[in-house]
Amino acid sequence: MFGPITIPFGAKMLLNTVKLKPGVNFDQLETAVGEMCMVVKQTYGGDQGGFIAGQVFRFSGFVSEQGSLNHAQTADEHYAIVTYWKSFENHEKSHADEVFHKAFSAVTAMCSDAVELGYEMLWQGEAKGA
Repeated sequence: MFGPITIPFGAKMLLNTVKLKPGVNFDQLETAVGEMCMVVKQTYGGDQGGFIAGQVFRFSGFVSEQGSLNHAQTADEHYAIVTYWKSFENHEKSHADEVFHKAFSAVTAMCSDAVELGYEMLWQGEAKGA
């Protein structure tokens, strides 16, 4: 469940950023996110639906001065759910399914905003000796 993942070249990456409603913290959201991730993994994994792997991140508050054009800018607390799929079509089909909707609605009930953007992989690599 918490092991390393391998992403094949050409995978599609979906980045979903979610902001919590005032008064909601990640401890309250954690179970709903875990259940949603388990549904995706078990129901749409591999040849069943094209899901490859996923990750969940909490914004740490760090904004890179070196990698940002406007490093004085800050961002509100939010979480990122990153998933990798064989295709955008696989992703959309899974997310239109009632099984997913039920799990996702438990997450969105605690969110004030959620945006999911799709990305095509152009490059990947590892450090030498990694």
